[in-house]
Amino acid sequence: PTRYYFPGLSQRAFFPREQFPWLEELEARTGAIRAELQGLLSREGSFNPYLEVDKSTPELNDRSNLGSMEWSACYLWKAGGLVEENAAACPRTVEALAAVPLCVVPGQMPSALFSRLAPGATIVPHHGLVNTRLICHLPLIVPQNCGALRVGNYQREWVEGEALVFDDSMEHEAWNRAQSERVVLLFDVWRPELSAEERHWVSHMLQAVDAYGVS
Repeated sequence: PTRYYFPGLSQRAFFPREQFPWLEELEARTGAIRAELQGLLSREGSFNPYLEVDKSTPELNDRSNLGSMEWSACYLWKAGGLVEENAAACPRTVEALAAVPLCVVPGQMPSALFSRLAPGATIVPHHGLVNTRLICHLPLIVPQNCGALRVGNYQREWVEGEALVFDDSMEHEAWNRAQSERVVLLFDVWRPELSAEERHWVSHMLQAVDAYGVS
């Protein structure tokens, strides 16, 4: 991870769904979530580059996707805050995520967004911030012969309505070789191995690091 490593956690690319009892209920809402996504896709300006230029932070990963609409996002939560306009357009998606153990670090997490990968686009290999969270993809629009997500030495294809949970602190990449866009609902959740106390102190530690940086 590029920001914080919690020692002793197993290094596993994709996690078995049995560890996440809330997945089945989330997947059952795929149709309703996709319907709200379609509304956002038809609204101009809903999506922006996933990687936006920020001159105040170091560039720790490859710059290929920086500022590019080939990998774009529409946020429901960003840096721990609800994006009111988008959330208002997606009440059923927000309701579905309320039943999920989102990774909460005030001012930083959760992030929950619709992640769009344009036809022919590639997300270059990179690493996430911390290993105390996992990333979940709920595939909503997956064209035929789309592509795959590689995490470490393992690769999975997206299937509409079937969630994937993975450790983004490991090197990962994705690609869409189809002629139309791929869209997933993407959000971060706590590692199930962490106790409530450990989650509490990880959250406080990350907040303290941010507070020190701006003091």
